[in-house]
Amino acid sequence: MNRAEKAALQLQAVDVLRTLKETRTYDELAAETGLPAGDLNRYVNGHVLPGVERAKDVVGGVGREMLAEELAARIQLDRDGYVDNSQVVFDQALLDLVAPVAAEAFAFERPDVVLTAATDGITLAAAMASHFGATVAYAKKSKETAVEEFIESRQRLESGIELTYYLPARAIDTGDTVLVVDDLIRSGETQELLLDIAERAGAEVGGVFALIGVGDEGMRRAEQRVDAPVGALTRLE
Repeated sequence: MNRAEKAALQLQAVDVLRTLKETRTYDELAAETGLPAGDLNRYVNGHVLPGVERAKDVVGGVGREMLAEELAARIQLDRDGYVDNSQVVFDQALLDLVAPVAAEAFAFERPDVVLTAATDGITLAAAMASHFGATVAYAKKSKETAVEEFIESRQRLESGIELTYYLPARAIDTGDTVLVVDDLIRSGETQELLLDIAERAGAEVGGVFALIGVGDEGMRRAEQRVDAPVGALTRLE
């Protein structure tokens, strides 16, 4: 980790602590993090930055737990099992905080491209790409008029519906490392289409990440497909 990366991590830890402090006293925050209240006060108020190892613990540990709780509180699940996550995917500030936490918690390799499916995954993909300094690409269910060459992936779903995604061929280069992200993973069908696109492009998959994992099927299918970290920040049964 170079100096710039260390500084970025330390600042991300401060962002996490400031977010936590909005709804907690310093004593409560100290109890949750295991850090002295006096140190927390200095971090939150910008007087000093936490050390690198302490910053890692905050971002990858406490930050992950805090964001998982926040996501769970914002998600609504109806009686038919449909998930309303609009309070999450429309909040770019929250997603900007998710990116460094997910990167630290799941140890994703720095990607060249963050790949998602239009539309709900776009805001998360933008946050992840910004964090890593990567480009963002999103596959659509229809071809863009001005684009001549596409990478195409097609799959017949269990329901009998045939789903096809298209990505402009220039979006991913051969040898690129691709991080596949989405707002939600349930059956894993969308993620398999995105992984197929990455493979057709000759790219290496550096991981699969979702904000919300519903059940185990999608996560299991992704884990069987790639030799890279697979994770979701919060899980629903």
